[in-house]
Amino acid sequence: MHEDAHRHLSASDKRLADLIARSRRYELTSGKTVRPFDALAESIVYQQLSGKAAATIWRRVREIFGSPKFLDPKKVLATADEVFRAAGLSRNKTAALKDLAQKSIDGIVPTARALAKMSDDAIVERLTQVRGIGRWTVEMLLLFDLARPDVWPIHDLGVRKGFAKTFGKRKLPTPKQMMKLGEKWRPYRSAAAWYMWRALDTQTPRGNRS
Repeated sequence: MHEDAHRHLSASDKRLADLIARSRRYELTSGKTVRPFDALAESIVYQQLSGKAAATIWRRVREIFGSPKFLDPKKVLATADEVFRAAGLSRNKTAALKDLAQKSIDGIVPTARALAKMSDDAIVERLTQVRGIGRWTVEMLLLFDLARPDVWPIHDLGVRKGFAKTFGKRKLPTPKQMMKLGEKWRPYRSAAAWYMWRALDTQTPRGNRS
């Protein structure tokens, strides 16, 4: 599938073909099982923090429960806010984590098995009901954890900057323009986003956790 994506994108524009040829290859695969509760809990912790600081806090949060492979939403909900605050979580992130736990218990956040059967749009609609989880966060889950092939994060600043650099645009395209411009790359817009990040020669939002 990745070779199909590379052929499709390369045929669309010589500048993109050149970028693909000199960049680290898009190679995300969906071989792993993703538990939405844990993936989103980690995303909440990582928001607006450097990777090192966030990793430390995430480790401390997991240590509250003995560092299990998977966190238990019921135990998260039953834990006093002060315990999470002592681990380094802000008040807003603590509230978001507990809202995630409650919505997981209520079935609003789907199980991994249910998630695998849902469309991208259905996943976005469902998960953005959680406090502190916006469309961008869900798109990163779709792209990096689920390896969905046609995710196009039009609000991501890196993708917009990479597009402008690749195609010689003086002004950043708006999200509305990005949506239109990305149409020619269906159904491989995840790979297109990957190469827009590569154009900036920076790490992707999820670093090397791909």
